[in-house]
Amino acid sequence: MPHPNDPKLRSFIDVAPDSHFPIQNLPYGVFSAKDGLAPRIGVAIGDYVLDLWQLAQDCRFDLVEPAVFAASQLNPFMALGPKVWSSTRARISELLRHDNPELRDNEKLRKRALVPIADVTLHLPFAVSGYTDFYSSKEHATNVGVMFRGKDNALQPNWLHMPIGYNGRASTVVVSGTQVRRPRGQLKPPTAEVPSFGPCKRLDFELEMGVVVGQPSVMGEMLTEKQAEEMIFGFVILNDWSARDIQQWEYVPLGPFQAKVFATSISPWVVTREALEPFRLHGPAQEPKPLPYLQQAQPNNYDMALEVGLRAAPMNAPKNISRTNFKYMYWSSVQQLVHHAACGCAMNVGDLLGSGTISGPEKDQRGSLLEISWNGTEPVELAEGVKRTFLEDGDSLVMRGWCQGDGYRVGFGEVEGTILAAG
Repeated sequence: MPHPNDPKLRSFIDVAPDSHFPIQNLPYGVFSAKDGLAPRIGVAIGDYVLDLWQLAQDCRFDLVEPAVFAASQLNPFMALGPKVWSSTRARISELLRHDNPELRDNEKLRKRALVPIADVTLHLPFAVSGYTDFYSSKEHATNVGVMFRGKDNALQPNWLHMPIGYNGRASTVVVSGTQVRRPRGQLKPPTAEVPSFGPCKRLDFELEMGVVVGQPSVMGEMLTEKQAEEMIFGFVILNDWSARDIQQWEYVPLGPFQAKVFATSISPWVVTREALEPFRLHGPAQEPKPLPYLQQAQPNNYDMALEVGLRAAPMNAPKNISRTNFKYMYWSSVQQLVHHAACGCAMNVGDLLGSGTISGPEKDQRGSLLEISWNGTEPVELAEGVKRTFLEDGDSLVMRGWCQGDGYRVGFGEVEGTILAAG
């Protein structure tokens, strides 16, 4: 049987070449439809959602009980482990192949199992057990360091030796399309003698990828590179909304807190690690050489195009303000997970690891407005008479990402959020 990643595979469902959801992808999500049934697990294929619960009810899977696909979160499925993930994806691929009549010619089952994406509501795809955000783009860290500490002291001494991160809040991770209310907090501009409390005035986004942990680790034990890789179920696009002025006042000495916990948006589709396998490559050379537990024997970065569109309230459509690539990340997702567990921290099914802002070496590859507007000194022109340094109420931010194959794309769809007034 052909491997699900085979670029020659075709589905009996028509899929446009620029679609994010060809048969080589098959990302998982949670959806509800007009049938009134509870949210359940599906897979995106072209312009449709394949209802896995309907297929399981019809005895089309050997290793997964229908109740797993009837769940309103991916966690029970992820807990079954990598062998089941792989075999299930292979079975879905087989059912969708253009030359397999099993689903193609079964009109009754096909009508039950294939639902137009336009007719469904997409939900948060998994229950987030814990959320950790890293700071792993050398370009981003350098840009921020130059802004606030000067060129000679841009990177802190520890940055080149380990993935830097902090624990965020799982409770405010939301799915694409969720509106984001402007946060309030303590503010103290450099010119003020004492802080005040009020709405954030320098609201920003951060373009990131999120790692979805699908297997647990044991408290007190370290992970090898191979173990960490096998724990990763898949990836989502992640927008780490950031209140820069709140962060500026609070981050010394313990780092971000209120500036980061009000909302984190993720895409509704989880693209599996296996689907991204053809696009793996080595990341940037790491100098100095990391300590032995962080050294990598294989390529753990991905050639993944990313873009950000900003639509100000007066505009009809978003304008792209950043185009970059996940391959630029200095610390890989595997290294982040290895380091996270290195002290003995137990990882859980459903943990989410943010990559940190993804910026490239060029000006148009910066992954935050803080960098794009250079801390507000270089406004971005979006349309005639419309400029931005930071986000304003009514602004909508859209992120997209995909890996380009030979005649097909393995993509994530998008993650979108619109800013509401603080109220």
